[in-house]
Amino acid sequence: MKYFLLIAFSCALLFSGCNKKSSEDNSIYVGGQINNPETDYVVISRENKIIDTLLLDEKNQFGKTYENLEGGIYTFKHPPESQIMYMEPGDSVVIYLNTMAFDESLNFSGKGSSKSNFLLEMFLKNQDDNDLILTYYKIEPTEFAKITDSIKETRLRRLEELTEKNDFSEEFLKIARASIDYEYYDLRERYTFLIRKYYNKFSDEIPEDFNAYRSEINFNDKDLQDYYVYTNLIDDYLRSKSIEQCKENHSNHRNCLNINTFRNIKHRMLLIDSLTELKTLKNEFLERLTAQAITMADRESRLDSILNLLESINYSNLKNAKELAEIQKNYFVGSSLKNLQAQNTNGEIITYDQVINKPTITYAWSIYAPAHHRWQHQIIEDLKKKYPELNFLGVNIDLGEREEWLRTLETFGYDKDNEYQIVNRAPSKETYRKYLNKVIFINSNAVIERGDIQFGSPEFEQDILEFINR
Repeated sequence: MKYFLLIAFSCALLFSGCNKKSSEDNSIYVGGQINNPETDYVVISRENKIIDTLLLDEKNQFGKTYENLEGGIYTFKHPPESQIMYMEPGDSVVIYLNTMAFDESLNFSGKGSSKSNFLLEMFLKNQDDNDLILTYYKIEPTEFAKITDSIKETRLRRLEELTEKNDFSEEFLKIARASIDYEYYDLRERYTFLIRKYYNKFSDEIPEDFNAYRSEINFNDKDLQDYYVYTNLIDDYLRSKSIEQCKENHSNHRNCLNINTFRNIKHRMLLIDSLTELKTLKNEFLERLTAQAITMADRESRLDSILNLLESINYSNLKNAKELAEIQKNYFVGSSLKNLQAQNTNGEIITYDQVINKPTITYAWSIYAPAHHRWQHQIIEDLKKKYPELNFLGVNIDLGEREEWLRTLETFGYDKDNEYQIVNRAPSKETYRKYLNKVIFINSNAVIERGDIQFGSPEFEQDILEFINR
């Protein structure tokens, strides 16, 4: 029944959106329906620039024809979720989704929709590979090479099948083939890192040509800079290369594998600065690495080093980096959080010394990163059962959005007794978002013992055990 309604709905939208088109029309129509909408609008963007914001009507539908859009990858966003799609002049794309299962329910129909559906199919398969990689890295390099070769061949065959049924342009085929290549590259990059860090007995067995694809990576591909597959590969490449550089120049190879050190992050910053001329892409990585470097800094001299480096490479968001650095000064090891204020679910303003009475772990989360906060809370629930001697406090960083925060707690069934929201903070919400991957270990006196922990890292549980046994 769902699919019958979807087809009928698609036909209605396509008819209303396309009845003025001729066969020579080069416009693009975008329309759709959102079930269980989170907001009353959708956003179409490209290269981090908003093309348009479309309001939902009383039926939660939207639609508009665009006359001057170029072909390529676009981002479709219904906050807080988003996904990519590929459109070309002449296309009429209808989007259907249910926010209760955003990616899984998302469906593109209409003329030209097969391109977006292929990229969505690849996304869902890549998500499965993200889970499998944690098993794959424990097998020998030659076996892993066979697995990745098989994955690539299967996806290329799938693309060939669709190409026979659809009149794909050469521009789209270039993007589609690149998506397969870069996912293949990324699987090997991640395996290389995991083997060297966590399963070193296989590291000497990695064939010399295992990473030969690196010479094929184009760090200046303007058409792909919005594509998560491309940016994920670059991110993992920077990580691997920074470790390799470190090992070439330092005798303590174990320290080289700590990707949160200033030395490691500095290498990655300098690498991306030298590798790409795409300003948007470069700034995306510099912003991410800057946040990581500053939020993991444990002393003021380290913050100074980071800011000096950013000045030397003419970082465009230096003002925001300095603002984040000022916040981080409150989170050095030895700092007391006794008087730091937060709001509980009853609307009462409390200080941390009122709720911290035993060793405590705090983690930050945002309602605007739903997949992330679901992942965080799932891990925390498991840890609560394993380590009842610890407190685990969730700190929501969406300042001033109390009702939305409470609704999210209710929707996902999070434990309200251990959830708080920040209050009375001057910096912007965007600044506090930089802390979403940071965990703070606090002793029973509300004093920070460690602040360089990354949430969900493979070392996370070992760090917790060391914290308990101090």
